[in-house]
Amino acid sequence: MDLATLICIFYGALVLFGGILGYRKAGSKPSLLAGTLSGIAMLIAALLLFRGHPNGLRLALGVTALLSVFFGMRWLKGRKFMPAGLLALSSALALALLIWSGWATPPGR
Repeated sequence: MDLATLICIFYGALVLFGGILGYRKAGSKPSLLAGTLSGIAMLIAALLLFRGHPNGLRLALGVTALLSVFFGMRWLKGRKFMPAGLLALSSALALALLIWSGWATPPGR
């Protein structure tokens, strides 16, 4: 299993868990919906990557980039580290690692 697949699994689980936690703590249905959809998308990306499909990395990069921007804007607007800052930083880290792993993977895998 390569680095990109592992990132997708861990980051997808984090986002999925975060959405569920946001719903349980604050009753936020948007958190539940966005966390569930984003987490499932990342787990699908992991499955695609595991099977060697190039669209897995594209899906992972897209979801992670969107979440990086979204949580970064929320963190700047609200100035609260939890949960927006934590998710902005973890999203940026996941995005950087996915980009790096995409360059580090030889063509044709």
